[in-house]
Amino acid sequence: MPKLLKFDKLNNIRDIGGMKTSDGKVIASGKLIRCGNLSELSEADEEKLIKLVGTIIDFRTDGEREEHPDIVPSGVEYHHIPIMDSLTEGITREAKADQNIFERLLLKPAEAKAYMCDMYRLFVESDAALVRYGQFVKLIMDKAETQDKAVLWHCTAGKDRAGIGAAIMEELLGVPREDIIADYLKTNEYLKDNILFLTEFVKKRANTESALADESAMYLFGAGKEYIEAFYEAMEKRFGGFGEFIENGLKISTEERERLRTLLLV
Repeated sequence: MPKLLKFDKLNNIRDIGGMKTSDGKVIASGKLIRCGNLSELSEADEEKLIKLVGTIIDFRTDGEREEHPDIVPSGVEYHHIPIMDSLTEGITREAKADQNIFERLLLKPAEAKAYMCDMYRLFVESDAALVRYGQFVKLIMDKAETQDKAVLWHCTAGKDRAGIGAAIMEELLGVPREDIIADYLKTNEYLKDNILFLTEFVKKRANTESALADESAMYLFGAGKEYIEAFYEAMEKRFGGFGEFIENGLKISTEERERLRTLLLV
């Protein structure tokens, strides 16, 4: 499974190198890193990133970037590829988005879970999201050819947009789907303390101790197996399978996919 990296201010930063493919190869370490936002880095964190990372890809909206600007270490390339163009409650994490979603769903866990499943379907149903994920894959291929250091991609929590980015890359490289889903769900372990803190904060602000709020917050802050399964179901419905999703949705050719495998597998 991917390796959790140790940083002072980054709790969900992983090198997906080491994941095995169905044909017995392994994703190279030090090439592909996923995490949450980079707005609060210690000096030691910056030094580590300079050694590890050559390119940062920021999936967040302009609003998220304005509220919490990335700290981009010296010498590291920065690329903004917003998967969602604007505020999308439950996925993007602008203050207004958080306020809206909690006002509507904090005491409605079943609706919160269903809403998040719908948001994951949007990663397939939105043509704009498909274009951006295609740009993301092509940028990784370009950097794998031209630099030795890793490409790091992130959203705010490193859960939804970054999680789907990781799933796409792992699928492209031939990792079995059950391992991809297991990697996605590791977010709940790596962000456990953050999820508990945010849950208590939201409950206090809403002046409630209801168990319904605990359940809803877990759906909104955590990673759910139902979410990534909703993503795959939408993929099957719209495109017929992953191969068609890659070719017709992300516009990645068979030749480009093979090039990625040559560059990133050992």
